[in-house]
Amino acid sequence: MADSGDSSLLPQTSLPPPIRKMEERNTIGDFLSKDSSVSTWETPFTAPNGSIYSDSSYCGIMSHVMLFLCFIFALVGMAANAMVLWLLGFRLHRNAFSVYILNLAMADFLFLCFQFIFYLLYLINIFYPISTHILLFSIVVSTFAYFCGLNILSAISIERCLSVMWPIWYRCQRPRHTSAVTCALLWALSLMLTLLDEEACSLLVNSSDMFWCQTFDFIMISWSVAFSVALCGSSLTLLVRIVCGSQRIPGTRLYVIIVLTVLFFLIFGFPLGIYCVLYKWIRNLYHHQICDLYYVTLFLSCVNSCANPFIYFFIGSIRHHRFQQKSLKLFLQRALQDTPEEEADGERVSSGDPEELDTV
Repeated sequence: MADSGDSSLLPQTSLPPPIRKMEERNTIGDFLSKDSSVSTWETPFTAPNGSIYSDSSYCGIMSHVMLFLCFIFALVGMAANAMVLWLLGFRLHRNAFSVYILNLAMADFLFLCFQFIFYLLYLINIFYPISTHILLFSIVVSTFAYFCGLNILSAISIERCLSVMWPIWYRCQRPRHTSAVTCALLWALSLMLTLLDEEACSLLVNSSDMFWCQTFDFIMISWSVAFSVALCGSSLTLLVRIVCGSQRIPGTRLYVIIVLTVLFFLIFGFPLGIYCVLYKWIRNLYHHQICDLYYVTLFLSCVNSCANPFIYFFIGSIRHHRFQQKSLKLFLQRALQDTPEEEADGERVSSGDPEELDTV
């Protein structure tokens, strides 16, 4: 049995849905039978070792299926993002935007890694209840990685939009190490806000004193909304300049990657952020919905983090007849080119070698 002393420190209203569900599973049968907060869509029963867990309902089955799919996509996504990290970190020279792609791959890898860990903990908890703090830690790190990925993707889109709207100013005034400094600040800020929010909501206060928890919730939500609006606005501006207007800019592989990455995030990654915002403001959302949408949005976010490396390699492989493992370096290098296809082809013909990215 898990130590009840550990879980008692956590306000029930501040626990994420999966932690709350596991918290209910780790309590005695009498409490489960009397507590009206236990979802009527799940039927608790006792495992051979005496631990209590819920299953046999449609929503319970769906949650298990979503978690299993998260596990599969996490494995594939970790391998793909690890390849991007290896190539950009050690095999290729980096330019301004490849630094952002490197950090985005780091955030995606971290998110998928802790989804993989959470699934293992979820399985262990079914047969041997474990401390809620261990489960909460995996969700906190996943939240941090998701939040950081949103910030980095917004920075990519904003900087690309600036380079299109004011190209002369951008080329002349942009400091050399802007990308690295921006990413470092976004990592630090994301970590600070995540830790402060979780600390205030889970460790420092009790259920009767939620002022600091609500304050940091408001800060995180406001920051996320601001970056989401900036992401959508800059991406839309970039898309309009590429496909419409009298001053259309020539399309490059990098433009296509940015547009596709943002589009995939809005379709697959954004629902998790929306759910978390609703959950922070409506603490009892979990008990009023027919099925737990948390696992569905979590699965969609895993799809988004898994898809990004394949977007890079696919865009870089266009005009190649075969997709071979030995060409992944070339595909990623071509994907991050910031020159039109015709110009890049001319440079390769004249030099005899693929174009190398400029070092930051």
